[in-house]
Amino acid sequence: MKVVVRKKESSIPVVIGTEFIKLESAMKLANIVPSGGSAKLEIQQGYVTVNGETCTMRGKKLYPGDSFSYEGDTYLICIHAPQ
Repeated sequence: MKVVVRKKESSIPVVIGTEFIKLESAMKLANIVPSGGSAKLEIQQGYVTVNGETCTMRGKKLYPGDSFSYEGDTYLICIHAPQ
């Protein structure tokens, strides 16, 4: 029997109450940046990835199940906090 061990990816949940959230707003909601202007700069400079790919669109729509990463942390968009 072959056993495969994988590192569990730990994501920080970002709970939304709408159908989607824009990347810039998600960063503010997660308290990553102090303002929309800060989020805009970080996104446009290519410091943020969405679903594993660099994203420079601050208005990128994120839906439940999408994730974004910034400074080594990964954030998961969800409707309800995971248990």
